[in-house]
Amino acid sequence: MKTKIIWFTGLSGSGKTTLANLLYGYLKKNKNKKIKKIDGDIFRKKSNFNSFTKKNIIKNNFKIIKYIESITSKYNVILVSVISPILKTRKIANKKFKNYYYEIYTKCSLKKLVKRDPKGLYNLASQNKIKNLIGYNSKINYEKSSYKILSINTGLNSKKECLRKILTYIM
Repeated sequence: MKTKIIWFTGLSGSGKTTLANLLYGYLKKNKNKKIKKIDGDIFRKKSNFNSFTKKNIIKNNFKIIKYIESITSKYNVILVSVISPILKTRKIANKKFKNYYYEIYTKCSLKKLVKRDPKGLYNLASQNKIKNLIGYNSKINYEKSSYKILSINTGLNSKKECLRKILTYIM
């Protein structure tokens, strides 16, 4: 059996990591699978990509894809939670992993993202202490996928409902 790659993408605070963690817990508890979580923030820090230029975002996402390729034989499911705003990188992941690639776009209104602000990034951006927060004050726009994905509005759906939709999509 091939490894399923579940790629959570969306703006900061939209629920990528939260949903990846929920799915991880569900699969560990109910499916007895070998699962790997890759969090974009942690991966970026280990790779020393600390600036959010378009070039560095693309490089970081390509590094994630290469890393996934190197570990697929060890896991049944790999969960990736990373903003990945550039469509080009997600298209490459989709092409590489084919029918085993499941992209989940976590969307939420900007008003709700600013209210949630789990990392305080929107607050810092509103004070001009961060000048490139994607979806808020960045020249880099989030590019929506042009192929079939699951889009979940985390501002309108409960965590339980989001998990149900994800399970329906990936099973």
